[in-house]
Amino acid sequence: MSEYVDRHGLSVAAPLARLLEDEILLGVSADQFWSGYAAMLRDLAPQNARLLEKRAQLQRRIDEWHIAHRGQPFDGEAYRAYLKEIGYLLPAPAPFEVTTRNVDPEIASVAGPQLVVPVMNARFALNAANARWGSLYDALYGTDAIEGKPEGQGYDAARGAKVIAWARAHLDRVVPLATGSWADVTALDVEGGALKVAVKGQGSALADPGQFAGYTEAGNVFLRANGLLIEVVIDRDSAIGRDDPAGIADLRLESALTAIQDCEDSVAAVDAEDKCLAYANWLGLMRGDLEERFEKGGKTMTRRLAPDVSYLDPEGNSVTHPGRAVLLVRNVGHLMTTDAVLMDGQETPEGMLDAAVTVAAAMHDLAREGEGNSRAGSVYVVKPKMHGPEEVAFADTLYARVEDLLGLERNTVKLGVMDEERRTSANLLACIEAVKERCVFINTGFLDRTGDEIHTAMQAGPVVPKGEMQQSGWLAAYEAGNVDAGLAAGMAGKGQIGKGMWARPDDMAAMLEAKIGHPEAGANTAWVPSPTAATLHATHYHQVDVAALQAKLKDRAPASREALLTPPLMVGRNLSPEEVQRELDNSCQSILGYVVRWVDQGIGCSKVPDINDVALMEDRATLRISSQYLANWLLHGICSAEEVEASLRRMAPKVDAQNAGDPAYRPMAPGFDGPAFKAAHDLIFKGAEQPSGYTEPLLHAARRVAKAQAQKGE
Repeated sequence: MSEYVDRHGLSVAAPLARLLEDEILLGVSADQFWSGYAAMLRDLAPQNARLLEKRAQLQRRIDEWHIAHRGQPFDGEAYRAYLKEIGYLLPAPAPFEVTTRNVDPEIASVAGPQLVVPVMNARFALNAANARWGSLYDALYGTDAIEGKPEGQGYDAARGAKVIAWARAHLDRVVPLATGSWADVTALDVEGGALKVAVKGQGSALADPGQFAGYTEAGNVFLRANGLLIEVVIDRDSAIGRDDPAGIADLRLESALTAIQDCEDSVAAVDAEDKCLAYANWLGLMRGDLEERFEKGGKTMTRRLAPDVSYLDPEGNSVTHPGRAVLLVRNVGHLMTTDAVLMDGQETPEGMLDAAVTVAAAMHDLAREGEGNSRAGSVYVVKPKMHGPEEVAFADTLYARVEDLLGLERNTVKLGVMDEERRTSANLLACIEAVKERCVFINTGFLDRTGDEIHTAMQAGPVVPKGEMQQSGWLAAYEAGNVDAGLAAGMAGKGQIGKGMWARPDDMAAMLEAKIGHPEAGANTAWVPSPTAATLHATHYHQVDVAALQAKLKDRAPASREALLTPPLMVGRNLSPEEVQRELDNSCQSILGYVVRWVDQGIGCSKVPDINDVALMEDRATLRISSQYLANWLLHGICSAEEVEASLRRMAPKVDAQNAGDPAYRPMAPGFDGPAFKAAHDLIFKGAEQPSGYTEPLLHAARRVAKAQAQKGE
């Protein structure tokens, strides 16, 4: 437990007070901040509580309807009428367009990949910020994007040849030559502001001369495909370039245009100590001085923010282009409270603290000149897990109060509204309208959205097996409806319409096949699990002109609200005992594999092996699905409590074996009595009663127990 100091009637954890007062606050005195923050809490915390109670009331009303109609065929028309009657389903607003101003082009107008990274891990945070640029050769060579693996020690020339062939074929697709192929280029020169290309000694040029963006005095060439830069690196002294007729050593792609520094689902921040670490790292990113030292290959390495990129445009004028992703910060939602600030002896809303502190830290970026984060003078906040337009409007009020507290102009803070709860999906246009002056981002997140889908329909009946959820009619309507709403609200050219994560970080070949579907669906950004994945996903945006596609999609028929609001239930179907057992084991293994790292080690996001030892990138969203899924099946008798207990005890030794190489790991078996195992158990058996099916309340409680035990040496 932290030591506390008094600040205008608030009990503030001493480390947080020191961090704010000594390092974060800029242009605002500590007295101004704490007096204003205390007033904000007393005004807004009761409103926050009322919104949470409304969530619970609506869920109770929906549960009552499903219980009253249990055993009857699902009547979608009657159900939707009931949702309107109780105020869950609202009429669409009159036509409007967002009016957000001062938005950086990486968010407003250029389509490209987006990273999400736990801000508590400084190395990961820096890697994400620096993922603006990535080597296509390295991304292809080091992953299964090119079939096979490197052979022998050192450089595998045969594999390298395959990489070069893939990369040159890509250039032929997205920056074609007037004649010939990039595979046969023997020289690149700039003459009279134009790019001259020699192909097997014969003269050629770009089919579209406008795709030539510039060059460096060292001979590198910059090309542009759908707004993204491609740097053709010329280095005849390098191992690759010396054997290339044109001296081409690499293609460096503009990759992660934006990155979300996450204070929410990918971190395990349960107390003041954890919150201070998250805030300090975000501050370092905003000041530009965050560093991390680590050991690699027996050497001490220091990671810092990358510098900007400089080149000459075709006319020879100097150009400075960003070297880092534009950073957004994801605050927590409205549900959780924190012990970092107490009011009247009680914990206070964590989302309000995130709002005040992360925006205050971003003021250091607003005050910087040169290589800062937002060249447009904005602060970008992603707000998750909001239910419907009233909660979104409350977020607008909250950030307006923060702007007043810190002396910022109205709408300096731009908001991203995550479309991951069903009440938001069903009323998305009204949600966007509630923040139309500061909205810069909406997205779909299949994982959390599925967890909320299951929880909302908890009493309706057993849901379909987890692997079939992606074929459910509600999901297609959800994915299309999100794009429809964003385009109807005029977000094209003003903000991001995003899609969710690729969860298999070691499966890049499959990602290259599948994830082009995201820009083809009209999304101008989509989440990727690593800088390497960002570089590979960038090739999709070279191929798809998202802006042109959005202009066409704007006139299509809107997605079906009927489909969106049809629960994914198993109707008239019986599963075999073997099918049920397989689902139990898969979900119990997934839950245990994630929870044990979260609770015992405070790891909020990592590659977690599934039951088949395939690494999946998991955070709390995947846990929410699995726990709600089993809670639903328990409630409806698809499986028994004894079967779930047995599966948990059978899967715990498997998870222990998967983590045997981790010296910090504490096995769950054979005692099955540690806080991690108990938390996994409770997430299933108490899942139906958790608010919106969220995992945070149980996880936070278990993590605090584990930290206390560790401090006592237990």
